[in-house]
Amino acid sequence: MKTLPLVVGLAVALAGCASGPSVRSMSDPQANFASYQTFGFADPLGTDRSGYRSVVSEALKTSTRRQLEARGFTYVAENPQLLVNFNAQLNDKMRVNTTPTSTMGMGYYGYRGRLYAPYPLYAEQTTVSEYKEGTLNIDVADSAAKRLLWEGVVSQAVTQKALDNVPAALDTAVAAAFEKFPVAARP
Repeated sequence: MKTLPLVVGLAVALAGCASGPSVRSMSDPQANFASYQTFGFADPLGTDRSGYRSVVSEALKTSTRRQLEARGFTYVAENPQLLVNFNAQLNDKMRVNTTPTSTMGMGYYGYRGRLYAPYPLYAEQTTVSEYKEGTLNIDVADSAAKRLLWEGVVSQAVTQKALDNVPAALDTAVAAAFEKFPVAARP
């Protein structure tokens, strides 16, 4: 089980990369989202730890509430039709890049450099870098049927920019996930 700082770092990382997060979603093809009007949050949320609400959970709730209300759903604390839950994970990753590099021939033992190689030779250069990747899952379920209707998954490398502004990073990650939600935001 990951600790709270890892969850915070994970969720924050999702919005800090310039290239944008990787977003995947899956929804129940039988779900009729037009039949739902209200939503609420699971208790406890998957991002809560040791019996208390985390700062990450509160930021995720605020961002998700904004996204769902923009789509016409109403937040209710008791007996919602849709139940929202979150999970976050932080993983160590390794990136390996191999690129061709030109080099001039150096002879058999290096002392005859450029004497017998009038054209460049190519060699591969490999670089390895380690980084943290955060993954945020947002689940929307039918609370009465206890059935998952939609899942949004956002993954991205954790950056210092994201760590410097956690709420903004989380808001960006949640917005990216909800771009793939079956109900579009109202103009």
